[in-house]
Amino acid sequence: MAKHNNITQSKLPMSGRIVMFFIRHIQQGMSSIGELWRNPLSSVMTMAVLGVSLSLPAALQVLVKNAENITQSWNSAAEISLFINEGRSEQSIQSLISRIKVFREVESIDYISREQALEEFQRLSGFGEALSYLDENPLPAVVTVTPSLKYSSPTGARELLRRLEREPEVSFGRLDIEWLERLQAMVRLLEKTVLAIAALLVLAVVLVIGNTIRLAIMNRRTEIEIMKLVGATEAFIQRPFLYTGIWYGVIGGLLAWIIINLLVWYLDGALADLMGLYGSELSLQSLTFAELGQLVLLASFLGWLGSYLSVRQHLRKIEPS
Repeated sequence: MAKHNNITQSKLPMSGRIVMFFIRHIQQGMSSIGELWRNPLSSVMTMAVLGVSLSLPAALQVLVKNAENITQSWNSAAEISLFINEGRSEQSIQSLISRIKVFREVESIDYISREQALEEFQRLSGFGEALSYLDENPLPAVVTVTPSLKYSSPTGARELLRRLEREPEVSFGRLDIEWLERLQAMVRLLEKTVLAIAALLVLAVVLVIGNTIRLAIMNRRTEIEIMKLVGATEAFIQRPFLYTGIWYGVIGGLLAWIIINLLVWYLDGALADLMGLYGSELSLQSLTFAELGQLVLLASFLGWLGSYLSVRQHLRKIEPS
């Protein structure tokens, strides 16, 4: 049958060959779905294993993405506190603020006068009456500088701090950014962990699909021998198995996406309750549709790869006797 199709196709014009090429692929792709349907239990179990395997690195990727978003929001809120030299007039301080505003590294500036600093300290410390007996205000004026996004990293913020400390009105500056460096180091470690785990699980997916296709080849050994007897090409025989692997990957990728969305939905409610206790709002981000497409493409490629390796290894060993 396959030999007759090849002879018939050779008589067609080029346009007809192209059309028949796609028709044959569509037919074999649809027939591979039928093979999955004929073995529903084993197919569902294999797809479930693939979905869970792919969901683990995808979940870690979601965790990294949310950690980076949180880090970026904290970066944009990083502040440099400049303590003004004692005895500087208000006009001198305003001149300093005007000069700093034109810095391209600066996003915004807040000014806390000595009176405002003392009033806030009295209100927050609980020593309001005791502080009223002081002869003079011991607190300095403070200029709070928020770096722009480009200079909100630890290196950029330190560079900006050194420049600001050279201003004559500034006694010294303070930048508490060690916690941010630790957080960024943790995010980098998490990214490397995701890559390592993803590599292991990718290998597991390829092995699972390869073993599943091997069993399918063994179950259809007699059919394959007959096809080779009537002159079917290697490409014609192996194509349905390749499509089966692709379908495994596509459905496994979709299952992984569903698992991730359910997990994010479950954790987002718990996170909202936690952040509500601190009067803050924070929402977890799940996989976008673009990332879903990437996940399905990766899963389908892994399915094709596992099928291809299995087919190339086992199909050649089957010869009609």
